[in-house]
This record gives sequence, structure tokens and C-alpha cells, in this order.
Amino acid sequence: MMPLNREETVSLLAVKGIGPSVLKRLQQMGLDDVAALAAAEVVDILEQGAALSGSSCWKNSPQAKAAITAAVDWAKNRCASGAAHPNEESEHDYPD
Repeated sequence: MMPLNREETVSLLAVKGIGPSVLKRLQQMGLDDVAALAAAEVVDILEQGAALSGSSCWKNSPQAKAAITAAVDWAKNRCASGAAHPNEESEHDYPD
């Protein structure tokens, strides 16, 4: 697992509903990695967020659900497009 790099952080924060507080909660849950976030279940994230914050808002708020759904979708799209951690060396062999 690799924490989100700067470009990924900026990209995730550009998603509607995702702000520094949501990002901080995701980091506290260990979901600051694109692959981990993509594999996470929205309901589980909302329950963990409620436990961490001590507030049921995370489980009951339509805004929280929309934000977390958007974050997971963002991560799934990054993984599908191969954009996760673009500075890592590629495992693909390209012709010279």
C-alpha cells in the first residue's frame, strides 16, 4: 500500500463532497491508498466514520454517503484506468 501522492490527493479533493475532513477520516481508517479505497465498502466506511467521530451523522447523512460513494468510485476509476501512483515504475514492457 502506498499513501495517496500529491496529485491523487488534489484529484480526490476535487471530487464533489470530498473535503479535508473527509480525507482526514479516510486516512485515519487506513484508506489513504487508492487500491484500499477502491476495495472498501461504502457502508463499512460510514460505520467506521461514525465510530471515529462519535457521531451518527456519518451513517445517517445522505451527504456523507454521497461523499464516500464518490470517493470509492473515484478510487475504482483510478485503478481501472491505471492512474494509481503514476510515478511508480510500470510492469509493462514497451517496445523501444
